[in-house]
Amino acid sequence: MKKFIISLLCLAIWGFQAEAKKHILYVGTYTKGMTDGIFVYSFNDQNGRLTNLKIPAVSNNPSFLTIAPNKKFLYAVGELDNLDTNQSGGLSAFKIESDGKLTLINHVLTHGANPCHVSLSPDGKKLVASNYSGGNLSFFNILPDGSLSDMVQRIQHEGSGPVPDRQTSPHAHSARFNSTGKLLYAADLGIDELKIYDVTSGEKMIVPHAQPVIKMAPGSGPRHFDFSADGRFIYVINELNSTITVLMKYGAEWKQVQTIKTLPKDFTGENSCADIHISADGRFVYGSNRGHNSIAVFRREPASGKLDMLETVSVEGNWPRNFTLDPSGRFLLVANQKSNDITVFKIDQQSGKLTYTGFKVPNESPVCLQFLK
Repeated sequence: MKKFIISLLCLAIWGFQAEAKKHILYVGTYTKGMTDGIFVYSFNDQNGRLTNLKIPAVSNNPSFLTIAPNKKFLYAVGELDNLDTNQSGGLSAFKIESDGKLTLINHVLTHGANPCHVSLSPDGKKLVASNYSGGNLSFFNILPDGSLSDMVQRIQHEGSGPVPDRQTSPHAHSARFNSTGKLLYAADLGIDELKIYDVTSGEKMIVPHAQPVIKMAPGSGPRHFDFSADGRFIYVINELNSTITVLMKYGAEWKQVQTIKTLPKDFTGENSCADIHISADGRFVYGSNRGHNSIAVFRREPASGKLDMLETVSVEGNWPRNFTLDPSGRFLLVANQKSNDITVFKIDQQSGKLTYTGFKVPNESPVCLQFLK
C-alpha cells in the first residue's frame, strides 16, 4: 500500500511537471546604433525561469515590438528621428523561424520622428505606428510574405497641453485596433486625448469616428491603454499625473467613470506611469510606475468597471517602462530600463497580488516584452 501511494505521488508530481510549457519571449531594447537589439528568451511557465537563447537580432532602437496573429512575423519600430530629411524613424519586419530566431524581411520609413509603438489589426493585414516626436500615426499594409508596404496613410495630430516641457505639441504614444478591427484608438500624451477612428476599405484606410475624441484631464498625458474582453471598458494609464482613467461605453458614446491614482497616498517623489494590462480573466488591472519603481495592482469590478487598489509592489529594479503577463497568466515580467534587467513575479491566482520570484535576468536597456504564445 505504501509503495502504491508513493507511486501515485510520483505520478502526480511527474504530471505537474509535464504541464510546464516553454514560451518564446522577445525583448526590445534601446541600443547605441545598429547592433544586437532584439533578444530572444525561453520562459518556463511553471517555475518562472528565463533562459537567454543567444540568438539576438540586429536592430536600431527597437523600443516596441508586436507579433502577427499567425505567429509567423514580428514587427519592430526603430525609434529614431534622423533616417531621412523628413525626420523619420523606421519599421522592420522579421520572419520568426522555428527556433525563434528572427530573419529580417524588409525595412521602411515611418515618415514621422521617433516611433515608439506599433500594433496590428486582428487579421494581421494592417499596421499602425505611433510617432512620438512627430505627433502622428503612420499606416501600412502587410503583404502576403509578411513584408511591410510603403506608407499608405499618415494622420497628423494637432494641439498642445498645459505641461510646458512635455506638451508643447502632439505626442502620439500608442494606437490599437479593437477586437473587430473596425475601430482604431490612439492615445496622444501631448494633447491629452484618446482619439477614435473608423477603419475603412476605401481610399483612406482611417477616418475620424462619430465620436472622434475622448478628452482626458488636462496635463494627464495618456500613454497606453487596454480593453476589457467584452469591449465595454477601456483602461488608460496617464503618464504625467500617475493615474488610470476608466472609460465605459454608454450606447454609442464613451464616458469617464473613474480616475484613480497609481501611487501610495504617502509617496511624494517624482513619478511617471508607463504600461498597463488587464489579466486574462478580467479580474485585475496592473500598471507600472517609473520613479516609485513599482507595479500597481488593482481589483476590477466587472459590472461597473471600477478599480480598487490592492497594493504597489517594488519591481526590484529601476524604471519599469514595460511589462507583460505570461501566456499561462501565472507570472508577470517587468522590463527595467535603467537597471538593465528583467524581473519575474508570481501572480496569486485568487488575489491577483504579486510575489517576487527572485529571478532577475541582465539585459541592456530592456523596454518591451512580447511573448510568442
